Amino acid sequence: MKKISYTIENNRAEITMDDGKANAMDFDYFEEMNKALAEIESSGSKAVIIKGRQGFFSGGLDVKLIATLAPNDLDRLAETFARAMLRVFLYPIPTIAVCTGHAIAGGAMLAFACDRRYVIEGNYRIQMNELAIGIPLPSWMLLIGKSAIPVCVQTEVLLHAKAYTPKEACDAGIFHGLIDSGADIGASLNNAINALMGLQRNAYATTKRWLREKEVKEVLALLKDELPSK
Repeated sequence: MKKISYTIENNRAEITMDDGKANAMDFDYFEEMNKALAEIESSGSKAVIIKGRQGFFSGGLDVKLIATLAPNDLDRLAETFARAMLRVFLYPIPTIAVCTGHAIAGGAMLAFACDRRYVIEGNYRIQMNELAIGIPLPSWMLLIGKSAIPVCVQTEVLLHAKAYTPKEACDAGIFHGLIDSGADIGASLNNAINALMGLQRNAYATTKRWLREKEVKEVLALLKDELPSK
């Protein structure tokens, strides 16, 4: 089953994650995501929305798969994950995450990697839960997290694994806005997306690279030493 699809209309791209379940991230997921990102970039699109299916943005890495992997394959999955998220973080056009439901662990990290973040109102959980289950956050996750999360709540998000409701995440400044349940996402975000699309594409790409590339290279240099088997 295909996990990721995308559309492009009027220079606005939209990636939809939907595996019928929790949008768990595995090797197929990352292959499809990287393909979508490459094709959208080459299309000349001026912005991309990344959203999930109703009820789930993403539950993060596929825990059932992880339990079956040998150490080398687990490291390969972790590295693939890191490079995909850092690709989104450096993506040369504006990225907008729309959390259509739960965003846990890697799902929350994908939202944090985007330039703007919105969340659908509902009984959903936004949480970096790795510390709660004994997994240290590598340097690349901390870089992305600190870029998106206000300083005043970084400790509770990244170190204390605090779970947020959509409204709480917006009130804390982690997300930029709350979308009413059942509302049309495109219409709700139209003004915000049009403002981003109005920015000059090459200048945006260059400035984002200058803003983030040095630190991305630094965390990539640490990646091998911070893989799960180390």
